[in-house]
Amino acid sequence: MRFALSAEQAQFRDLVRDLLAAECPAQVVRAGWAGEPAAVGRVWTMLAELGVTGLLVAAQDGGLALDEVYLVPVLTEVGYAGLPGPLVETVTGAALGAALPAGALDAVLAGTGRIAVDEDDDGLVAHGVGATVLLRGGWAGGTPVRVVSTVDLEPVAAVDRTRALARYRSDGTPVDLPVAVFWQRGVLGTSAALTGLARRLLDLTVDYVTQREQFGVPIGSFQAVKHQLAELALAIELASPAVLRAAHSLATGDPAAATHVSMAKVLAGQAAARAATTSIQCHGAMGYTEESDVHLFAKRALALAGAWGPTGWHRRAVAADLTPGKES
Repeated sequence: MRFALSAEQAQFRDLVRDLLAAECPAQVVRAGWAGEPAAVGRVWTMLAELGVTGLLVAAQDGGLALDEVYLVPVLTEVGYAGLPGPLVETVTGAALGAALPAGALDAVLAGTGRIAVDEDDDGLVAHGVGATVLLRGGWAGGTPVRVVSTVDLEPVAAVDRTRALARYRSDGTPVDLPVAVFWQRGVLGTSAALTGLARRLLDLTVDYVTQREQFGVPIGSFQAVKHQLAELALAIELASPAVLRAAHSLATGDPAAATHVSMAKVLAGQAAARAATTSIQCHGAMGYTEESDVHLFAKRALALAGAWGPTGWHRRAVAADLTPGKES
């Protein structure tokens, strides 16, 4: 299989990359940490104008009607930029179309609506604060999805403050939708964002170790540092094609899509976790301070690695599918 993007896919990715490079510097990420939504909302609106929030939405509903192979490079760039907010959940949820509450899809397409998802149905939802639609359920594609009122939300402290955790107490209203696809798209989008985050942490760390000197030479010249960063680069290069493979499987209806998506999440989660620990270690004590940009991205990577199923769960899912003689 050739893991190259088409000219159109690459062009769309480049548009998103250029926009985020210009409009989502580290200061915007910090604004999200500080609970200042205006700066983040401006970038969100620009992405909506490009059609990102409606990427998977049917054309008759005002979307771009693209597929998962377009989705992955876009969300990889969003992960690299560290844009606060539930873009994975919003893009995935927007594809539900008519299953959403009245007016919700129009708000999402305009960039003013956001969708938060409690996929494991435990009453705690990331990005709940500020969400206009809250969905619960869908775990592993085997549980029903419900629409929950976002009125009764209780903010909860989080490691990554841009995730705006909230607790809610409502059963919600069941909606009729293809739950398996909803779940797989959420896992895939999270995997793409994780590979982008991992690459951003690698780039930040390479920049740092080439400038920081010890004993009169850059610390990046030390073998122990070089080997760690080389291993991280390999982990990212291994995860990236796996995520694209999973996207292709979903887009083409491959029967093995669920396995490919879980494998992508395993590799992307491992790469992001390695990126977080390696970047902090190479930055030394300064990496532990919130004044350091790497600290923000490392916390984001560690928090996101557990979203839409932790690495261990997806590893077991892959192992079960590869076990000879398993029940169908």
